[in-house]
Amino acid sequence: MPTVAFQTLGCKVNFYETEGIWQLFKNEGYRQVDFESAADVYVINTCTVTNTGDRKSRQVIRRAVRRNPDAIVAVTGCYAQTAPAEVAAIPGVDIVIGTQDRDKIMPLVRQYQQERQPINVVRNIMKTREFEELNVPGFADRTRGFLKIQEGCNNFCTFCIIPWSRGLLRSRKPESVMQQARQLVDAGYQEIVLTGIHTGGYGEDLDNYRLAQLLQELDSIDGLQRIRISSIEASQITDDVLDVLRSSNKMCRHFHVPLQAGDNDVLKRMRRKYTTEEFGEKIEKIHAIFPDVAITTDVIVGFPGETEEMFENGYRFMERMEFSEMHVFPYSQRTGTPAARMEEQVDEDVKNRRVEQAIKLSERMQLAYAEKFVGQVLDVIPEGRWKEDGTGELIHGYTDNYLNLVFPGSEDLRGKLVRVKVEKAGVPASQGVMARVLATS
Repeated sequence: MPTVAFQTLGCKVNFYETEGIWQLFKNEGYRQVDFESAADVYVINTCTVTNTGDRKSRQVIRRAVRRNPDAIVAVTGCYAQTAPAEVAAIPGVDIVIGTQDRDKIMPLVRQYQQERQPINVVRNIMKTREFEELNVPGFADRTRGFLKIQEGCNNFCTFCIIPWSRGLLRSRKPESVMQQARQLVDAGYQEIVLTGIHTGGYGEDLDNYRLAQLLQELDSIDGLQRIRISSIEASQITDDVLDVLRSSNKMCRHFHVPLQAGDNDVLKRMRRKYTTEEFGEKIEKIHAIFPDVAITTDVIVGFPGETEEMFENGYRFMERMEFSEMHVFPYSQRTGTPAARMEEQVDEDVKNRRVEQAIKLSERMQLAYAEKFVGQVLDVIPEGRWKEDGTGELIHGYTDNYLNLVFPGSEDLRGKLVRVKVEKAGVPASQGVMARVLATS
């Protein structure tokens, strides 16, 4: 039986797509092995969101070539899309695909086996208008079912290379989304996470069909307990979406709404499509529907031109928003983006200091949010053993409002729906004790 090994870098969308590629190999009789093992085919799904992502991708490619020089090495993903010639020039790379035509990987592998000539099929992603279907009926290591509903982004923020690696927004057909959602529920998944490059933009390229309609249809699926949106821009939290949140009992009380900066001058330089006032208004509306909602966010500090006053403005705004967690990043120059060419680049020491301040604020807000639920009983889907537990007696999982709860339990609870009483708030996880099992996978 031929073997294939995968290595995925970057975001959850990449991990989803790797699962889809694995299904294609599986259907052809391949067996998956660990990436550090000798394999007949290595598939590296690359990231290019930062220059560091490019470098890590190259390192992984070279590691595969060294592991088995006779293997077929196929490189896909964002770095392959934006720099196909650079990837193809790495000794030992046999197939370069990019972020489209992944569904053709098996014919390409067979072609290489016959001809033993390098293959580069990367095309201009900006000309692509169709969503690429990859069937993902399940996930080997996940207790939540991820469901990709769209591809690409039309925003062109000044710090971001992603539109050039993923192309313009393309939505998956609603009937295809529903079919795969039912497939995941039939496979035993209690929760579905809607994901994509610009998830909240779903439907902008469809006729009279938007995210709100999709959420309504998903809400009607029997057996589905939770619907979670992986990320949504503030500008896409429409009144129609808010109406669905009010009427649904399946929508998770957790929304990841990227802020990026809490100062209007910085937002303008980033080419974001909202002001802090507009962002705050949308968050208030969500809080009015879900008083105990968790709002997580992304923040970039040290963006070109960010003064100390702008950072302090942003810091105070983040405090007012009372996020349940912030993912904080120092600005990193990305070759090919407008921001990389901007003047007034912020000193690295200044960026690091600001990152540290923002992370400490995030930890305080995360703890304050968790403390609200001490004494309450919440529904949890266990994900497996808690790695920080040396005894092996604790498992962990997430509530619908994205509290990470650690509690005594066995591995066979993984993927089930259980009730847990919160006993102690903490970061990165709170502690609890299981009350009872609600549903099985």
